[in-house]
Amino acid sequence: MPITLKDVAERAGVSRSAVSRTFTEGASVSLKTRKKVEKAAADLGYSPNALASSLTTGRTKLIGLILNNFQNPLFLEVFDLFTRSLQDRGLRPLLVNLSQETEPEASLRMLRQYSVDAVIVASSTLSPEFSMAFQEAQIPVVHSFGRFASAPRVNVVGIDNVECGRMAARTLKARGYTRIGFLGGPREATTTIDRRKGFLEESATQSNLVVSESFATAYSFDAGRAEMLDLLKGDRAEAYFCGDDVLSIGALSAVADHGLNVPEDIGIIGLNDMEMARWENINLTTIRQPIRQIIASSIEQVVAMLEDPTRMPEARLFPCEIIERGTLRPLRT
Repeated sequence: MPITLKDVAERAGVSRSAVSRTFTEGASVSLKTRKKVEKAAADLGYSPNALASSLTTGRTKLIGLILNNFQNPLFLEVFDLFTRSLQDRGLRPLLVNLSQETEPEASLRMLRQYSVDAVIVASSTLSPEFSMAFQEAQIPVVHSFGRFASAPRVNVVGIDNVECGRMAARTLKARGYTRIGFLGGPREATTTIDRRKGFLEESATQSNLVVSESFATAYSFDAGRAEMLDLLKGDRAEAYFCGDDVLSIGALSAVADHGLNVPEDIGIIGLNDMEMARWENINLTTIRQPIRQIIASSIEQVVAMLEDPTRMPEARLFPCEIIERGTLRPLRT
């Protein structure tokens, strides 16, 4: 038979309510009673029932975690870090896989059924309006990897994608490329829009540059490869800013199949610095996005909202940096 709260109370020589208070966060219980209860629970192998505790506290400690691009290996890293970090804080992630979906209704309905305490939207492609649906339903929400706004309507943690576009263009100009291309993700994705904007703005500061642009159908290896294969049929650029590492790796595959070399024939710079980018056979020059800091800050915001639901939304931006590897020609001296 499973060990019950009554068994622990009898073993410790205290009331059942004292046992309940011991395992209820924030409840008042004397140090002497707490030690007796914890020892009895350890001796009996008792673990408190999380669902029963949620009825007492009104908190489930469930955090809805919404992701929508498992085709991109980066988001497997994101999923791993988020789930482990939430569990380390005593919270329980409830995953929602939104592949191929952009509307919030189904997710909102499901997460309400599970009475989640808060929601993390971990997506760089879903719009701010998606996250707003949860706030309007009075569910605390953080949009991780979301689009920056100076006056955000929901909590946002991420990077300045416009500045990343500028960084990429400056890097290509510094290496003497004069025909450069932007190879973005889906046209409608906010990350594509912002990275393209920064790339074109910075490129426009140098009059002798020839700039082209193209778009993949998804942030995936296959989409990046397919788009680069099409580009190689025409008048190609000398170097491309691929708006994501996974697009870059697909593009590298297409370049190799076409009998060309990187960086001798074509230069490539990506964005994210996911684990695969460091592999010796890829060795991708890229813009590093500080994934761990973004995830840690997102969870800090969730905890802060649970403690103070009246907190005003804020946007937190983290700086990126160029990671030099082997897919661009060396800097001119």
